[in-house]
Amino acid sequence: MTTIIIDDEEHCRDVLHLLLSRYCPELQVVAVCAGSEEGLKAIAKYQPQLVFLDVEMPGMNGFELLEELGRPNFSVIFTTAYDQYAIKAIRHSALDFLLKPIDKEELITSVKKATSQHHTSGPKTEALLQFLHQHMQPNERLALPTVDGLRMMPVREITYCESEGSYTRVFLQQHAIPLLICRSLKEVEDVLKDKGFFRVHNSYLINLSYMYKYIKGDGGEIIMTDGRSVPVSRHRKQEFLTRIEKL
Repeated sequence: MTTIIIDDEEHCRDVLHLLLSRYCPELQVVAVCAGSEEGLKAIAKYQPQLVFLDVEMPGMNGFELLEELGRPNFSVIFTTAYDQYAIKAIRHSALDFLLKPIDKEELITSVKKATSQHHTSGPKTEALLQFLHQHMQPNERLALPTVDGLRMMPVREITYCESEGSYTRVFLQQHAIPLLICRSLKEVEDVLKDKGFFRVHNSYLINLSYMYKYIKGDGGEIIMTDGRSVPVSRHRKQEFLTRIEKL
């Protein structure tokens, strides 16, 4: 199968190319691209059967590249280092993905799956993009009002929110110190409840993609991926359990 690698990180491109040359002789890498724009040109030129596509890239991410193509006629294996939204969306659409750093055995398994299927990824890709549009929009940002102005923040960076009276503390994936915004938790919930967030307690609204585990109890508690603990209120427990069973 003719193959293209698209990744903005040189080290990741080199490692993947090396692994493919050593362990996946059934693939012919026809182009290695440092970003989406370069990738689009290579796809148009080589018409590959399989593309290894990084999710997080500057300018145009992997999802936006697929949107640009419309109905791609190649299989896709996503590569991602940390993006919880990406993993959830990719699983929803049944497209394959590899977590970085890429494991040799997982790579071999993914390639075998791609070569055995021999069909286009069009319908799967459409399901993925529809899911993203309905639930998360990869680059969607919120204007969060703080005491000194507005802070533009990607929705996917928010792990959970905690009520602070008429204010809300917003905990972020890449920041140790939460952001204090001039909105009540109810107002924040109204904006985020259809974007993968759930009000588990009168004082807490969580991003379900960053939930690590649930510990049973009177109401129970949730351990987030950053190690923080969030309580679940008794009267929200059953609704919460019903919701996560659908994930």
